[in-house]
Amino acid sequence: MALVAPHGGKLTPVILPKEQREDALAKAKTLPVIRMSSRETSDVLMIGMGAFSPLMGFMTKEDYESVVNTKHLANGLAWPVPITVSVTKEQAAELKEGMEVALVDDETDKYVAILTVKDKYEYDKTKECKEVFFTDDPEHDGVKKVMGQPEINVGGDIITFSEMGYATQYAGYYAHPHETRALFESKGWNTVCAFQTRNPLHRSHEFLCKIGMEVCDGLFLHPIVGKLKPGDIPAEVRFKCYQAHMDNYFNNKNVALKVYPMEMRYAGPSEAILHAIFRQNFGCSNILIGRDHAGVGSYYSAYQAQEIFDQFKPGEILCQPIKVTAAAYCKKCMGMETEKTCPHTGEDRVAISGTKVRQMFGAGQLPPLEFGRKEVLEILTEYYQALDKNK
Repeated sequence: MALVAPHGGKLTPVILPKEQREDALAKAKTLPVIRMSSRETSDVLMIGMGAFSPLMGFMTKEDYESVVNTKHLANGLAWPVPITVSVTKEQAAELKEGMEVALVDDETDKYVAILTVKDKYEYDKTKECKEVFFTDDPEHDGVKKVMGQPEINVGGDIITFSEMGYATQYAGYYAHPHETRALFESKGWNTVCAFQTRNPLHRSHEFLCKIGMEVCDGLFLHPIVGKLKPGDIPAEVRFKCYQAHMDNYFNNKNVALKVYPMEMRYAGPSEAILHAIFRQNFGCSNILIGRDHAGVGSYYSAYQAQEIFDQFKPGEILCQPIKVTAAAYCKKCMGMETEKTCPHTGEDRVAISGTKVRQMFGAGQLPPLEFGRKEVLEILTEYYQALDKNK
């Protein structure tokens, strides 16, 4: 056996070797500039490292419209979410096919990549939101971002020469797909289960991770460290929590922890498919998909993120979901159980969610050990106490 093939058959990273990056940066500083939102910048990093293979740049009109309408690229390959960069009509008027432009992160003023313009096109923001987020409610965090974008998308291949400091900040834990594939192969893993998270691990998460470890040769704990919505716990705090779990509650022979720089879209079912596709590129055969994967608020029905996988034909996405029901600590069973395995309800079950944990800490309440492990709760207590002092 061997690891699953990358999506589309091969990895397509476009990041330059380190020895070429300084020259590329110097060139970029001579070019016209497109300033990118934090989400666009994070997509550049994902394209650069090959995580979004087979994409080698931002989507052209043909691919964009195909993705919005069919959840497939124009060549028929499954893809659920547009990967685009946008400019104003005034900026678009200056762009010509074949022209090179520098891509600059708007928040930090850092030059990140060079894009070669292939096309430019108007797009229907409302339609994109309805198809991708299943809503056009302006209060939805992902919808809000799309509706706030400029009017014209620019398609074209890119080369990247910056990783925005992530590789240094998370040294030893920031990995490209070819690196995780080599890691899994060195461990002798053929089947690998990914666990996506934007929260510290609570007891429910830990339980689901251990299901994945039983089903597959290894678990790939792969938290997002890109930008989140206001109120979410910062990546550096969550990272301490992940390390506490690794040190105390997982058999490290069968688990690998790496981080990646994408920004959450909160697209629920669509994002679940995206998460599976790029975990395939990282070498994963499976991904744990729970009750409300990548959701926000009450926009998605329970298990909608599981059901969407059934819309794709067998073999279209090689990283397959392990569909798990909601887990909770049961006082009568005296342990973690799921809706499938435990008959008890109501007060017998301690419902667990990252949202509830945040609410309790925000109210100055320490969650019980049925919610989280002691070492993790202590890290979070320190974080929230510091927040209160700075108010």
